[in-house]
Amino acid sequence: MEPIRIDGGFGEGGGQIIRSAVTLSAVTGKPVEIENIRKNRKVPGLRPQHLLGVKILSKICQAKVEGLQVNSTSLKFSPSHGLDLDLQEDVGTAGSISLILQVLIPAVSLMRKSLKLSIIGGTDVPFSPTMDYTKHVFGNAMSRVGINFDLEVKRRGYYPKGGGLVKVQIHPCTALHSTSLLHRKTRNASLLCTYSHIPRQEIENQVQDAKDVLVANGFDCEFTIREENAQDKGCSILIFSHDADSVTGYDGIYQKSLNGLGKFVAEKFVEENLGVDRFLSDMLVVPLSLVKDTSVYRVRSITKHLETNLFVASKMTGCKYGIGKLDNGFEVRIAGISDTCM
Repeated sequence: MEPIRIDGGFGEGGGQIIRSAVTLSAVTGKPVEIENIRKNRKVPGLRPQHLLGVKILSKICQAKVEGLQVNSTSLKFSPSHGLDLDLQEDVGTAGSISLILQVLIPAVSLMRKSLKLSIIGGTDVPFSPTMDYTKHVFGNAMSRVGINFDLEVKRRGYYPKGGGLVKVQIHPCTALHSTSLLHRKTRNASLLCTYSHIPRQEIENQVQDAKDVLVANGFDCEFTIREENAQDKGCSILIFSHDADSVTGYDGIYQKSLNGLGKFVAEKFVEENLGVDRFLSDMLVVPLSLVKDTSVYRVRSITKHLETNLFVASKMTGCKYGIGKLDNGFEVRIAGISDTCM
C-alpha cells in the first residue's frame, strides 16, 4: 500500500502533525510518510522529545519505521497488527509524558489493544498539558468518546530535570461515540495544585487569588493542594469543570517565579465558557474523525493546533469537517469515517 503523504510544515508545523499522523496510521492500518518536518523552526527536523512516542507505538503495532532519528526531516511509518504489551520506558529528559500519551492513548484503545506503561520523564513542563489536565480533562473527554485509561502520577517531574514517574493502563475501546459539547452550564469548578520546594504560604496565596477570581465570576470552587516530591522546584495549577454539555479546563506551571499564576489560570478558565477549551479542541479531532456520526463542539478560539489536526485527520481518514463563526466563538463539526483496524 502506498503511504499517505503529509506535509510536516503545514499549520503550526511542529510535533502535533507527527503525533496525529502516526496515531491515525496505527488505527487505520494505512502507512504514512511525513515530509518537511518542522521545516520553519530554528532547528528543523525531529527533536528527542518527538521520538519516544513513535518508538513505543511502533512496538505496539509492529510498525516498520524509517527516519526515526534526531534531525530527520522525513518519517515513514508502516503499521502491522497490534499487540497487548507491558512496557517500561524513560524519556531521558524532562520531555513531556503528556504529549507521548496523546499518541498512545487513542491509538492503543482504538486498536482494541491494552497497554500497561511505566514511564519516566517530565510531568509538568512548558508548552505541554500538565499530567492533571491529561487525567481530569483529556481523560473525561476521551471517556465520552469511548476511550478509557487509568493514570497515576507516582512522582512529579518538573522542568528542567524531569525524573517524574507515571503509570498508565490503556483499555481497549468497545464502541466509539459521537459527541455534542456546546456550552458550559455548571457553576462548580475544581482546583488542583501540586508543588515542590516552594514555601507553602506562597502556594496558598496563589490558590486564594484563583479562588477570588472564580467566586467573583459566580463559581463555587473545591480545591486541593498537595506537596509532592520532585527533583526540581515546581508548581502546577489546574482548574476544570465537567457537565453534560461541556468539558473545560485551564492549567499553568511555575516558570522561574509564580508571578500571579493562580489569578492567570483562573481568568483563563473563566473565559473558556463554551463546550470545550482551546487545548481540548484539537485533542478531540483524532478520535472523532473515526466516528461514523457527526460530532459538534464549540470553542472560544481556533488554534493552529486545531487547524493542523483537522488537516491531518482529513488526509488520513477522509473525514469531513467545517468551522462556523459564532458571536462568542466558533462551532466545529466533524463527520467521521469508520475506518479503523479494530
